[in-house]
Amino acid sequence: MSSPTPAPKGLRTGTLSTADISFFVVSAAAPLTVMAGVAPIAIVLGGIGAPAGYLLAGITLAIFAVGFTTMTRHVRNGGAFYAYITQGLGKPVGIAAALLAMLGYNGMEIGVYGLLGTATADTTGALWGIDIPWLPVSLAGLLLIWYGGFRSIDFGAKLLGVLLVAETGILVLLAGGVLLDGGADGLSLASFTPGNVLVPGSAAVLAFAFTAFTGFESTVIYRREARNPTRTIPRATYIAVCFLGLFYAFIVWTVIQAFGDDKVVEAAAGDTGGLFFAAITTYVGGWASDLMHVFIVTSVLASLLAFHNAINRYGLALAEEGVLPAAFARIHPRHRSPYVAGIAQTVLGAAVVLGFAAAEADPYTQLLLWVNTPGGIGLMALQLLAALAVPFYFRRIRHRNHGEGVLRTVVAPLVAAVLLAAAICLVVSKIDVFTGASATVNTVLVALVPAVFVLGLLLAYRLRRTRPEVYANFAAEPEEGEPSCPHPTSSSSTPASATPSSPATPLSPSATD
Repeated sequence: MSSPTPAPKGLRTGTLSTADISFFVVSAAAPLTVMAGVAPIAIVLGGIGAPAGYLLAGITLAIFAVGFTTMTRHVRNGGAFYAYITQGLGKPVGIAAALLAMLGYNGMEIGVYGLLGTATADTTGALWGIDIPWLPVSLAGLLLIWYGGFRSIDFGAKLLGVLLVAETGILVLLAGGVLLDGGADGLSLASFTPGNVLVPGSAAVLAFAFTAFTGFESTVIYRREARNPTRTIPRATYIAVCFLGLFYAFIVWTVIQAFGDDKVVEAAAGDTGGLFFAAITTYVGGWASDLMHVFIVTSVLASLLAFHNAINRYGLALAEEGVLPAAFARIHPRHRSPYVAGIAQTVLGAAVVLGFAAAEADPYTQLLLWVNTPGGIGLMALQLLAALAVPFYFRRIRHRNHGEGVLRTVVAPLVAAVLLAAAICLVVSKIDVFTGASATVNTVLVALVPAVFVLGLLLAYRLRRTRPEVYANFAAEPEEGEPSCPHPTSSSSTPASATPSSPATPLSPSATD
């Protein structure tokens, strides 16, 4: 009697530790790139009070994490943000959130290929005097990131761990040099006094600071691959947001000390892109400046890989839901990665990059800024929806005696929602600072976010009418003992991560319609 065919393997479960997930989400934020490329602009706009803006943004997102991580103990679906939003605010909003997530994560990743091209060109020019075109570099980056996503998730975690240590290490080296030397005029805490924090440019600083945390919430995307996710995911979330908030504020403060409170704004305005390189050359040495050039390129690569992995898992989840083609749910038998979703994301990225190149667009001011901007606003909108979902979810399951206090399930999420709404308004009001584009272009970029959300609502109502089984099971919670993944519907082909010999039984939807 022949033995049964073994079931295809799903994602590599129980693989990622708290440190691994932290590497993914902190790498997505690209700390070195944010500091060397964006923090000088924040100093120009907000003066020496800029470090406080990063602290305030970190505090806001830590408050958001309170309700967010509380919900992770109860929602086991692998669909990340859209599953949380569905459980709290209903299926139409959840499906719209899923489309918004795809816009947000794709926008944040694809635009960065323009930065990869320009950062690499700047590095080769600064170190060897070689002028290289950006497009071949960006296309090579697409292939490299595809391969990183194609390999197993633990391979990606190890790679990101090395790259993250490199980029944060060079910043710590800079900070150490400044502190040991006592700065330009002695160390000062004037950056944190109310008179320097509450200045006309503080709103712009806050807007920049919030965008510097992009991707920290993606911890829940790795639920299926995490060890003990009910503990690992909350820990990784708090580590990511606390590390980024404190680290950003500390590094910006040390750079201010490097030039002095009275001279740093003038220095940043005179050489925005070179501020950090000048500081590390003065306090550490020219060799450290050369290393910083190299590590900015690796920082960009780390961010691209982190976002690529997150997008692939969203694609996998939505394919298992029946919203995207079933092929996106295929898992590689050896590496156990969502490789078809990875190919699709790479093809999309190549199409956008080639489209901008064909239009002779600037890779930084147009490809990066124009594509990143709606992506960043989209992810902030997702955070706002997730914060609002928390109290509604716990109100709906109050009969289960869930054991969570009102501070975590109501107060913190509502405070976070108010603060996040204010942050979105700040970013939109300062959109011209982010893009440097015309009013027409800025209007289109901002309008993409609500337009995609409305499109998602229309898709939800269409699914309810034409594919009711997909709609009914969208973001349904798995039964006890089943993997924490979206429930495959009868209308889609069985994904590779499912067991053919044990067909799934449709679940009753656990979220409101």
